[in-house]
Amino acid sequence: MKQLFLVLALCLGVFSYAGIDPDSEIKGKITGKVIDKNLQEPIPYVTIAVKKLNGEIITGGVTDDYGNFTIEDIPEGKSMVTIQFIGYKSFNSEIEIQRGNRNIDMGSILLEEDVAALDEVTVVAERSTIQQKLDRKVITVGKDLQTAGPTASDIMNNLPSVNVDQQTGALTLRGNQNVRVMVDGKLTNVPVAQLLRQIPSTSIKQIELITNPSAKYNPEGMSGIINIVLHKNVNIGFNGNASVGLTYEEQAKFNSNIDMNYRNGKINLFGNWGHNSSKNENFGNIFRPDDNSEQLFEFLDDSRSNLVKVGMDFYLNDNHTLSFFTNQNFFDGSTDGVTDILFYDDPMFDQMQDFLQARDNLSSQYNFNYKLDFDKEGHNIELEADFNAFNGEEEALFEFTGASLINDYMDFVDTDRERLTVNLDYVNPLNESTKLEIGAEARLFETELLYNSTGQSFNSQGELIPTPSTDFDYKRDIYSAYVTYGKSFDKWSVQLGARFETVEVKADTNAVRSFTNDYIQLYPSAFVTYTPSESNQFQVSYSRRVDRPGLSQVNPIREWSTPLISSFGNTQLEPQFTNSIEFNYTKNLKKGSITGGVFYRAIEDEINRAVFVDRTDLSKVILTFDNFDNTDAYGIELSSNYRPTNWWNFNFSFDLYTQTQKGITESLNNPGDNPTVNDIFQEVVEVDNTAWNLRMFNNFKATKNLTFSAFGFYRGQNRGLQFEVEPMYFVNIGARYNLWEGRGTFSVNYNDIFDTMQFQFDGQRPFAQVGAFNWESNTIFVGLSYRFGGGKYRAKSRKRRDNDEKSGSGGIF
Repeated sequence: MKQLFLVLALCLGVFSYAGIDPDSEIKGKITGKVIDKNLQEPIPYVTIAVKKLNGEIITGGVTDDYGNFTIEDIPEGKSMVTIQFIGYKSFNSEIEIQRGNRNIDMGSILLEEDVAALDEVTVVAERSTIQQKLDRKVITVGKDLQTAGPTASDIMNNLPSVNVDQQTGALTLRGNQNVRVMVDGKLTNVPVAQLLRQIPSTSIKQIELITNPSAKYNPEGMSGIINIVLHKNVNIGFNGNASVGLTYEEQAKFNSNIDMNYRNGKINLFGNWGHNSSKNENFGNIFRPDDNSEQLFEFLDDSRSNLVKVGMDFYLNDNHTLSFFTNQNFFDGSTDGVTDILFYDDPMFDQMQDFLQARDNLSSQYNFNYKLDFDKEGHNIELEADFNAFNGEEEALFEFTGASLINDYMDFVDTDRERLTVNLDYVNPLNESTKLEIGAEARLFETELLYNSTGQSFNSQGELIPTPSTDFDYKRDIYSAYVTYGKSFDKWSVQLGARFETVEVKADTNAVRSFTNDYIQLYPSAFVTYTPSESNQFQVSYSRRVDRPGLSQVNPIREWSTPLISSFGNTQLEPQFTNSIEFNYTKNLKKGSITGGVFYRAIEDEINRAVFVDRTDLSKVILTFDNFDNTDAYGIELSSNYRPTNWWNFNFSFDLYTQTQKGITESLNNPGDNPTVNDIFQEVVEVDNTAWNLRMFNNFKATKNLTFSAFGFYRGQNRGLQFEVEPMYFVNIGARYNLWEGRGTFSVNYNDIFDTMQFQFDGQRPFAQVGAFNWESNTIFVGLSYRFGGGKYRAKSRKRRDNDEKSGSGGIF
């Protein structure tokens, strides 16, 4: 907190002093280098403050990666230089700027370790913060969010404009699932739902919501990018963090994690291991009034995962850095499900499906990075190569009893997926107010799915035949180049950029070319920021983006099925394009900040759901995807951090969005009177959906070490192509206690204390139906984390792109 006030005071001093006429008096500067007295190594990111003799701050700065500092525009006369850094004793020295002695070299300044202060250092802040930056909203994850649950999936619903379906794991941003998830600025082959449930919450440093990315980023994702930034401990010496947690309602869920690093001299070694074992119960029902039938569902998911990461940073010298790491993600799980179909008017047609699925996969990532820093500060070129391989096997057993005409069968799906990404980035700050960035990238993606079944399927003539095997091979190669140009002047800053891409897509089904799509696109971006004062900031931005069809959307192999519903992909899907405009305003208050914004998206060739009646059995439904006409979406967002008192602070957010959705649905004209194919009626449906979410996270500090928390969430009614979703809400409460002089944290959370969470819906397409699904939300979580080691200051970070806003980390992926 002292550092926060110091930074704010520094900013105040800088801006107030900037208004003085430079010719009215003599201006001077100081230079020097800050060094650890014991290790005799430079200390980066040390705060330098220049004050009047009465203590009023004039200006200041921080040391660079090599401990050097330069502070300019120091007025004539005597001043006090104060040098402070966490874990060290403060250094104070009086200087005097005068004619003939304007430039003062303070030489090497030796800081001594403050043992008492070191014992009080905590790596993670008590409370989370939200900042609106140039092209993103940055949530710094504090202990309050870390203790909200054991995984990334558990804390996502706490974030502004983000929602996670707790049953399926589907992630949405601003009400849209077309969002890309990155970890430390890198894509992964691990499915998003699995990914979020495997990243320990204690490993997360920040979460960046990049709703309107610049041309430097890949343009995929209509809603933008969610970048999860993981902790990387590069402190001198041996350091680490360990945590364990248990969650329970009906089934136990256990997680553990350990992060370690050793840094000395030119080498930094780091390693991580995370384990997650969980069982989750789900149940629900769907009632169809037309035939007075009901489907009853019960599912039990049982999964285990182990994540291992090892890596090394090698600092060849002050200008050259080599880095390498590998991630290995081991997963195996099973799902046991029962679906009962009850026909209350004709019980002789009752049937039941038993479903048992076993799956395991291995995701391997290998990353190499080389960075060359030139003599000019911020001037660098960086080469990165990232290879990711995913191998998965899945077996599913379907058993039927009752009136079903289908015999028992098994499905087998093997998945092999590879992604190679090579980046070359060049950054050149042309002067203090101008920066040029140029880069090129190649992304080569290929996946092969092999499907075999022992079952039978109906052909186009309505005859039962052995289900054919399918070999689906999908390739997508993308080559791109980008340029961004940023300029700051007075109270304005502007960034313009463009990304040029050429894309080649090929899809083969059973060695027959089923789809090709080659296209060239230009993706421009623009950001304009106006800061009339320290407490006010206005920003407007524009970008063009693309949503390329996901693998599940183009895969012709059946993704999942129940006795009455099956889901398939569409190999003919084409990408949808989005032009996005945003306006944001940030107000900094004495005790917090408020950020408000509006956005508008114009969508071309929208990808959405298509619902068809199964021609082989008119009581069944087929779900797939298709392209539709242009549409649009718009919304508003409001978020705030505020500390009303010393013992209470809260984060608040509200978002409202409206989108017109288009899709194809089919229905039967007379569903209850022995319908035929001729009774199928097809229509293009257009639905206007307005939805809103409200969140509030409170922290109450009872004592120095004890803090209580309360989180409330409300989601308004939603309308989709198939049904309307009723409102849902929940309240979580918790407590955490700092142990061992801040090195440990014990936490307890009671989630959904009123047991109100459920997915309840009412639909008319393609059949009239009402239903609800429930999951284990009324849970208790108990966790313990401990930080160990004696590192005192952070060494040079790896892969600092976009002014450290997309930093590489020693996390998991």
